[in-house]
Formats: sequence, structure tokens, C-alpha cells
Amino acid sequence: MKGATPDFEEFVAARSPRLLRTAWLLTGDPHQAEDLLQTALAKVWPRWEQIAVDRPEAYVRRVLVNAHVSWWRRRWHGELPHDRLPEPPTAEDPFDDVLMGQVVVAAVRALPARQRAVVVLRFFEDLSVEDTAEALGCSTGTVKSQTHRALRALRGRLPARELLLDGRRHDGA
Repeated sequence: MKGATPDFEEFVAARSPRLLRTAWLLTGDPHQAEDLLQTALAKVWPRWEQIAVDRPEAYVRRVLVNAHVSWWRRRWHGELPHDRLPEPPTAEDPFDDVLMGQVVVAAVRALPARQRAVVVLRFFEDLSVEDTAEALGCSTGTVKSQTHRALRALRGRLPARELLLDGRRHDGA
């Protein structure tokens, strides 16, 4: 990176994998995640000297979430969610955990952007309520209420693990 400070280069080398994972969880697409991380890093690089002084990862994470929300508001992705999931495998499958992971990611992706950001930061990034509120620029009460709404929606969307993995249909039949 021409013109970048050594501190910025070290930060990018050390923290990019974790930030890329956050971006992927927000977007659900590896290519969009790379673009989102690149956009966030490009936004913070000109002001790195001021940012690096106090919790730079939290600042970059907040830029990442804000950029994603901005993208989400501007784009219609042409995808429509479906009420019914495909039939699960009928026999013991070595890929059961992969299937469950895909179902969970799909359910999280179906949440509204703000709720999705709260779930990603709280449960995938393991941030506290206070750190999540700081990253999103809102109050801790907002984080708690958005978490409550998101978890309620996820409980309604996710089948019980036993129903998903034992071969029965997802609609309870």
C-alpha cells in the first residue's frame, strides 16, 4: 500500500480476517464481504492517525456496519425469501452441521438490517451490549430491544434441530 503508515498496514494484516468474517456475516456473500471490508478500510485510511489512538478495531467495525446499512438501503438484491426450506436428508448425514449452519445463516440474513447487525455483533463477534451500542451508534436499550426482536424472529423461523436433521418435513408434517 503506497503511502500507508506501518501502523495501518500492521492493523490490516492482523485484523482483516476477523473484520472479513464480520463483513461476510453481514452480507452473506464472500465477494460482497471483501468489497465491504475494502470500502471500510478505504474510508478510515485517510484519518488513520486520529483513529489509531483509541480502539481502532471498534471504529473500523462501526464503519463496516454503517457502510453495509448504506449499501443495503440503496440496493434491491432481487431475492425473495421463501417460507419453506428444501427437504432435509433422510439418513444420517455427515454434513448435518453444515446444513444447520446454512439454515441459521439464511435465517439471520432474512432479518432486517439493524437486527442482523445486532445479532452479528452480539453473538458472532461476541461483543457486549455496550460495545454493540457503541459500534452501531445507539443506546444500550436499543441494542437490547433489537436483540429481543431478532431472537424472537429467529425462533419463529428456525426449525427445531431435531426436525431439521431427522428427515421430517420443516412444516411439522
